[in-house]
Amino acid sequence: MRPRTVMRLLVLALLAVALLAISASDASAAGAFTQVSAGGAHTCGVRTDGTLACWGYNGYGQATPPAGTFSQVSAGYEHTCGVRTDGTLACWGANYVGQATPPAGTFTQVSAGQYHTCGVRTDGTLACWGWNYYGQATPPAGTFTQVGAGGDHTCAVRTDGTLACWGGNFQGQATPPTDAFTQVSAGQWHTCGVRTYGTLACWGWNGDGQATPPTGTFTQVSAGREHTCGVRTDGALACWGLNGDGQATPPTGTFTQVSAGQWHTCGIKAGGTLACWGDNTYGQSSPPAVGGIAEFPDIAPSAMAAAESSGGSSSLSHAVMAVAAALVALSVGGWYARRRRRAG
Repeated sequence: MRPRTVMRLLVLALLAVALLAISASDASAAGAFTQVSAGGAHTCGVRTDGTLACWGYNGYGQATPPAGTFSQVSAGYEHTCGVRTDGTLACWGANYVGQATPPAGTFTQVSAGQYHTCGVRTDGTLACWGWNYYGQATPPAGTFTQVGAGGDHTCAVRTDGTLACWGGNFQGQATPPTDAFTQVSAGQWHTCGVRTYGTLACWGWNGDGQATPPTGTFTQVSAGREHTCGVRTDGALACWGLNGDGQATPPTGTFTQVSAGQWHTCGIKAGGTLACWGDNTYGQSSPPAVGGIAEFPDIAPSAMAAAESSGGSSSLSHAVMAVAAALVALSVGGWYARRRRRAG
């Protein structure tokens, strides 16, 4: 084969490698998430580009998110709500009691419960809608930083750190302790919160141990139907309560966020990838994978490392620069070979 033909083939091979690296980088970015929420039998998450992905049971359209970019999403029992990047709300799925008909205005956070939803407006006041038989959709006055809608009750963190709970209280789930908290999560019949110094407190129904948290300090907690999970300050997960489907058996590793659903749980690992465990009858524990990576195992690790450290656009620049450098090297090599032949 002529030297010029060999050089052309090498250039084409290098271009192919660069394109594969770019494709792998784009795929890794598409598979990374900033937040996840586990609902009844479906799950939704916010990708790093702000778009939503949902999977699992979709009988009411709760796993068919709208287009656009979002800052936060919350999966309820049969409906889902999210905060768009402009602060307005969008809800989809079951709406037979108005739980998916949000009010106008701008919000900083939203929480979808069983048949009702609550959100924190940008001025700190609360708004709730949907089923209100037990008063779970009638929030108190005042300003709040975060809200959690559960089965038949709701709890929220006031701006001074104290808690307010309302709605059904037949198991004591709406009777919070008097400590100061940074975050609260309402489950089906129990509630858990993170105190300002990092320890956990849980109250309400404890028939399966879901309201008996472990010792230690945590950054976040999530109360599901009959189990609870939390992120420890070192990033490890802890789960407790009902474990009939493995929903309270978390994987090892470092996590930034966890969400306990009805009988499944999902969490975001430190690198932005998802892990889900527990009931998977409807695919609610099968998050979207990073497409295309497995097909090129030799290229994927370097491409993913570049994507994590530099972002997709930087990976593209690096790939282009690598090809350019290779072309220069080949040109110099060809010039040197010709000089040697002429000298010989």
